Amino acid sequence: MPTPVKPLRIGPHTVTPPVVLAPMAGITNAPFRTLCREFSEGKGLFVSEMITTRALVERNEKTMQLVHFDATEKPRSIQLYGVDPATVGKAVRMIAEEDLADHIDLNFGCPVPKVTRKGGGSALPYKRPLLRAILREAVSGAGDLPVTMKMRIGIDDDHVTYLDAGRIAVEEGVTAIALHGRTAAQHYGGTADWDAIARLKEHVPEIPVLGNGDIWSAEDAVRMVRQTGCDGVVVGRGCLGRPWLFADLVAAFEGREADIARPTLREVADVMVRHATLLGEWIGDKSRGVIDFRKHVAWYLKGFAVGSEMRKRLAITSSLAELRAGLDELDLDQAWPVGADGPRGRTSGNNRVVLPDGWLKDPYDCAGVGEDAELDTSGG
Repeated sequence: MPTPVKPLRIGPHTVTPPVVLAPMAGITNAPFRTLCREFSEGKGLFVSEMITTRALVERNEKTMQLVHFDATEKPRSIQLYGVDPATVGKAVRMIAEEDLADHIDLNFGCPVPKVTRKGGGSALPYKRPLLRAILREAVSGAGDLPVTMKMRIGIDDDHVTYLDAGRIAVEEGVTAIALHGRTAAQHYGGTADWDAIARLKEHVPEIPVLGNGDIWSAEDAVRMVRQTGCDGVVVGRGCLGRPWLFADLVAAFEGREADIARPTLREVADVMVRHATLLGEWIGDKSRGVIDFRKHVAWYLKGFAVGSEMRKRLAITSSLAELRAGLDELDLDQAWPVGADGPRGRTSGNNRVVLPDGWLKDPYDCAGVGEDAELDTSGG
């Protein structure tokens, strides 16, 4: 039987089934979103890479490319990172006034040091008044565009913020919340705390709560919804080298478990070449597209019997012909490997969160956080 789950409402947008691609820097660009969307037959929500509000307001060339959507992308979703309410407000108003997107997500979950050392990402919800000010500016500036947010449990086990942040989000008009069931200190290590997702759902019943963390397969997604009562799932590392996971998610939530994909290496190789091709078209340079694709090679080949020398060779290819030729030398009739649905991407923890000096002294003292804390480039 299909898991009973209602369509996800994000403002005027209905997402059925309620599955969302998590923003990942350098990964969830337009080509990768296209692949995921094709496999899901357009079902789901696919969010852009994290965009720095300062870079957007200043119309940084790279950033303006990142906020460009294919004509077939509906709704268009942008995730913003910012620490200054005024700058966030400007960025949101720019998106609304120039019709750059249909949905805005705010990042309060990134644990990367270059973000947290400025008081951004997963560090920011500790400063409750600052969080409230940013959300208020964003919701006010967005007009009819829905605003959502993604966050973590807190900075560490001694500085848990997600319940307070959830209540503030409801009070300021945020449309939905996604919770990664880890603290910033955990980074991507250990096991995600799905019980925290359940507690947040109980704490803010007024709006949808999406669960994120340790969804490596469609079965994991269904289990998370059943276990936590969350309104949908956000999938990040689980789809690295597996854009067809979104076809699996749709099948699982629609009760078609028999349609879960188990591609052969030949099918995987074809997707790899298409991915590299799309990157070249997006960048405007076929060779640069293949070079950008290199980081995906190990994820796509995870679990398959491919020798270390061939893996290295494929990871330094510089042309589509070279990539295709190398793949054609493999045993392409290999079946989907046992265990290949498991963890992929970053899995290590980090017990130290880099924060601004004195950040933890007072959760209500927001002095010293302003526009100069904005990064001038996108990423994270």
